[in-house]
Amino acid sequence: MPAFGDAEAWLAIVGLAPGKHGANRTGRPFTGDFAGDLLFATLEKHGFTDGRYEARGDDDLRLRGAIILNAVKCLPPENKPTPEESRNCRPFLEQQLAALPKLRVVIALGQIAHQSAVKALGGKLPKARFAHLAEHALPGGQTLIDSYHCSRYNQNTGRLTPAMFDAVFERAVAIGP
Repeated sequence: MPAFGDAEAWLAIVGLAPGKHGANRTGRPFTGDFAGDLLFATLEKHGFTDGRYEARGDDDLRLRGAIILNAVKCLPPENKPTPEESRNCRPFLEQQLAALPKLRVVIALGQIAHQSAVKALGGKLPKARFAHLAEHALPGGQTLIDSYHCSRYNQNTGRLTPAMFDAVFERAVAIGP
C-alpha cells in the first residue's frame, strides 16, 4: 500500500496495515472504512486537508503537511501481523520516513505502529513505552506521539473518543512544523 499525502510533510501518521474493507478495497490508507471517518475529520479540523473526503480513493481529497504510512504493507490475518511481518515491512517504513525532509512529528496509531515507528526512527523500545498521548524524543530529532488506533472497536468501546484523538493532533500542531 503506497503512502498517501504530502511529500513535504512535517507530520507522519503511521497506521497498522491496509484495512480489508478500506485501503485494500479503495487503494488509499484509511479510505472507505470506519477508522478513516474519524482520521480524516480530525485532519480536516486541524487544517491538513484540501478537497473533500468522500470515502473513495478517487475523491478530490489531498493532504497538506501530513502523510499517512502503514507499519505493515499487506493485510494481515485477523488484522494482527506477526512479529516477522512487522520486521519484513520495516525497511519500507524506514525508507518512507527517511524520504521526508521536513519530518518533525510522527503519530503512531496503536502499539504495533508505535513499535515499528520507534525502531524505524532509531529509538529503543524499552525506553519508549506505548501509552495514549505519550511523547517520545527520537534520535533524529523527531517527536513520536502515541494514540490508540482509531478503529471501530476502540471507538465503540470508548477506549478512544473523538476528543482523545483530537488531543493527539492538537499536541502535534503545538509541537508544529
